[in-house]
Amino acid sequence: MGRGLLKVLLVDAKGLAGNDFLGKLDPYVMVQFPAGSTERKSSTAEDEGRNPSWNQVFKFQITSTAPNVQHKLVFRIMDHDSFSGDDFLGQATINVTDLISIGMEKGKSELNTAKYRVVTADNSYHGEIKVAITFTAATKVEEEDGGQVGGWMLMPN
Repeated sequence: MGRGLLKVLLVDAKGLAGNDFLGKLDPYVMVQFPAGSTERKSSTAEDEGRNPSWNQVFKFQITSTAPNVQHKLVFRIMDHDSFSGDDFLGQATINVTDLISIGMEKGKSELNTAKYRVVTADNSYHGEIKVAITFTAATKVEEEDGGQVGGWMLMPN
């Protein structure tokens, strides 16, 4: 498929399911890319309940050369518990295959901030998560960072 940088902005969530009898929910998000592999953890939105806000950026290097591979981002929303195991609140999955393909063609592509439905453990929809995603092809990443190519230093415009 291609090489480059996938940048994910985790903004917030609204209307999450779950109840914590000892107090408010303390949600955090496990961001996986590709699905089932590399995982990053957001900060915990302590006492923010069903409407947490994170405004965090996660970066994933893409080095896939296999054609026809489906690239998916998975957002697993969890509730941090101090005295027991963390609770699963739901998840959202976003297919970014087309975003990466367009980015490989044009050098860069992005999905503006959008809401995605959260699926709970019983497969019902409850709440939404808001994210923005950008893919920058490897040659474009090197140019933006003023990287060296063939002994020449590229200067950002």
